[in-house]
Amino acid sequence: MKFFIDTANLAQIKEAAELGVLDGVTTNPSLLVKETKPYKELLLEICQIVDGPVSAEVTALDYEGMVKEGRMLASMHPNICVKLPTTRDGLKACVTLRKEEILVNMTLVFSPLQALLCAKADATFVSPFVGRLDDVATDGMDLIQQIVTIFGNYGFSTEVLVASVRHPIHVVQAAMMGADVVTMPFDVIDKLIKHPLTDIGIARFMADWKKGGQQL
Repeated sequence: MKFFIDTANLAQIKEAAELGVLDGVTTNPSLLVKETKPYKELLLEICQIVDGPVSAEVTALDYEGMVKEGRMLASMHPNICVKLPTTRDGLKACVTLRKEEILVNMTLVFSPLQALLCAKADATFVSPFVGRLDDVATDGMDLIQQIVTIFGNYGFSTEVLVASVRHPIHVVQAAMMGADVVTMPFDVIDKLIKHPLTDIGIARFMADWKKGGQQL
C-alpha cells in the first residue's frame, strides 16, 4: 500500500518524508490557500521533496477550462497529477488528458458507479471520500470494498486512493481490503506510529537499564 499525505504544508510534508514511508502528496484548493506561498511555487517545492505523484486540483468546472488548467499543471513537473471532480465534464476532461499521458486523480467519489466510470475513463487514481460518508451516517469503508471488488473483477489499472481519512482504523481497513493508496493528514500518519504499550515498554527498559548502572 502507498502512503500519501493530504496537505500543502511544506513542514509537514518534509517531516513525513523523513520517515521514509511517503509515496506521494494530495492537495486541493482548500489546502493550498492555507499556505502563504503562491500555489505554483508551492507545488514545485512539494515536487522537490517527494518523488511521487503530487495531486493538484483544477478550479474550472467546464470541460475546456479543466483541460486547459490540467495541461498547465502537468507542464510544471512530471510528478504533477491533475485532480478533477467526478462530474460529466470531469470525466470528459479525464479522457482527454489521459490520452496525452497526463496523470489524473478523479476526486470526490461517493459511489461505486462513479468509481467505475472513472476507471473506464482510464483515470490514474480514483479518490473515494470515506470520512465524509461517515459524517452522513454511511459506512465509507463499505464503498472501498465495493470499488476494490469491482476493479478486481475487470482488471482495471486505476488505483483506489482512499481519501478523507480520519483515523488509523480507516488505514487498517483499507489495507485489509486491498486498496492501493491511502492519503491522510499528518496527524493520522503520526498516530500510526504510536502505541501506549510501546511507550510503556520503553519506559520499563530504560528504568531497568538505569538501575543496572550499565554504560553503552
